[in-house]
Amino acid sequence: MLQTPRGGAGAGTAATDGVLMSIGTVLNALRDEFPDVTISKIRFLESEGLIEPQRTPSGYRKFSVRDVERLGHVLRMQRDHYLPLKVIREHLEAMERGEAAPLPTVGRQRDGEPALELSDGPTVARIGRTELLAAAGIGERELEEWESYGLVVPIEDGVYDAEAATVAALVAELGRYGIEPRHLRVMKTAADREAGLVDQVVAPLRRHRNPQTRAHAEARTKELAGLAVRLHAALVQTALGVRLP
Repeated sequence: MLQTPRGGAGAGTAATDGVLMSIGTVLNALRDEFPDVTISKIRFLESEGLIEPQRTPSGYRKFSVRDVERLGHVLRMQRDHYLPLKVIREHLEAMERGEAAPLPTVGRQRDGEPALELSDGPTVARIGRTELLAAAGIGERELEEWESYGLVVPIEDGVYDAEAATVAALVAELGRYGIEPRHLRVMKTAADREAGLVDQVVAPLRRHRNPQTRAHAEARTKELAGLAVRLHAALVQTALGVRLP
């Protein structure tokens, strides 16, 4: 949570926080909590007006401690609450004005378009197409290509599971290394097979008459999914002969 209201960027922020950091230092500071964050993502959030780092005379970005706190708060709201950037910006501005604004969450209207609610409870993990594009920092052309390969699949017209934003961001990041969407079909196929294996295990629990048993099926699904992800990561690292931090 953002601990102190942030004024405008510039000399005032620097004077308050003292220490200024390069974008690389900020990236390292954030990666423990946000392993998928990239320099491109930070620059994108800056271009959207979510953060305003200072600039040196030669044009390099310099971030204060408050800038990093604000950036972490933005990333947390995207990750945990699936909020579009416009809503995040409005929420932060309300906090800066000293208003105790409740945290918005993304819900759904009957027509399938995302609707904003004010709630302290869990969010509905659905986002609209516009929000997905903004969260991943991509355009319509990229999304259409990824959909054609089955990497990102809408739940219904214009509505996506919030996890699609994570998938899109990872596909975009791999693309910066020259790995194209067509190369990722093998990963999608493997993921579908792993999901099918998990589903076979929990299917009897889901069909059970006892509501508690059916609820247990969801917990078991999450547990098995987590184990499958860890196993997949370990197998990839073993095949490559590397160990990730």
